[in-house]
Amino acid sequence: MYPGSALGEFLRSRRARLQPEDVGLRSGVRHRRVAGLRREELAPLAGVSVGYYTRLEQGQSPNVSEEVLDSVARVLRLDDDEVAHLHRLARVTRAREKARPERLRPGIGRMVDSFTETPAIAVGRRGDILAWNPLAHALLAPHWPFEAEEKPNFVRVDFLETDFSRGLYADWEQKARDDIAYLEGSLGRFPGDEGLTALIEELLTLSPEFRTLWTEHPVSNCASIARAYRHPDVGVMTLTAEFLRTPDDEGQGVTMFQAEAGSPSEERLRRLAGSVRRPASAQPAGR
Repeated sequence: MYPGSALGEFLRSRRARLQPEDVGLRSGVRHRRVAGLRREELAPLAGVSVGYYTRLEQGQSPNVSEEVLDSVARVLRLDDDEVAHLHRLARVTRAREKARPERLRPGIGRMVDSFTETPAIAVGRRGDILAWNPLAHALLAPHWPFEAEEKPNFVRVDFLETDFSRGLYADWEQKARDDIAYLEGSLGRFPGDEGLTALIEELLTLSPEFRTLWTEHPVSNCASIARAYRHPDVGVMTLTAEFLRTPDDEGQGVTMFQAEAGSPSEERLRRLAGSVRRPASAQPAGR
């Protein structure tokens, strides 16, 4: 289980995607006991011994060079996001300081509340919604009390409240993969976050869908994602979620949801905004 075997699990998942023919080798035998590329096939192509590569997958090569990682990434045909993730995992194998408790930064909370025509949320490294404005609440979780001190974790909702989440997202499976990619990225940055690993263990236990998708270890920077939402009041909207990380990169960031200018989605989002009442606590103070 992550994070102790993070590097090995990730590398094995990427080896499983390739066949010998993909890297210019003959398959050799008709029936292969291991899916995908074998260690002894990958290692020579990456310019390392089989023993060294085996230790790398086992997390026993804390001083692995960037050159070796890049060579392995080349053989595995990793994209830019996956290469960055590989380097993070290799570094944190030897650095697992306990993560500090996560608290909403007041300035981020004020920023989120300042948006009135744009759904906006503050998100933590575990997928917890730390703050939201009324329009984001109406879009993402109208069944959840807006003023509740404990707000939802979007990954937990997507996998454990599937009647709701499958109705909201036109492509639920892609949203689920993006959720796991978000957790993968956080785990690469914060391997000492016990709450994060507890959440993953919970979802592995309770959600068959999560167990299946987790074995694939999807990776993405989740910075800009277009998605179709099926809102029960205004209909289908295609919105782009832009995730802005805080400069100190403690995993906390702000996501804003925007529609293309002049599109039917923009008009539907405007209608949704018109139907939302801002709570008294969010109303501008009178003079």
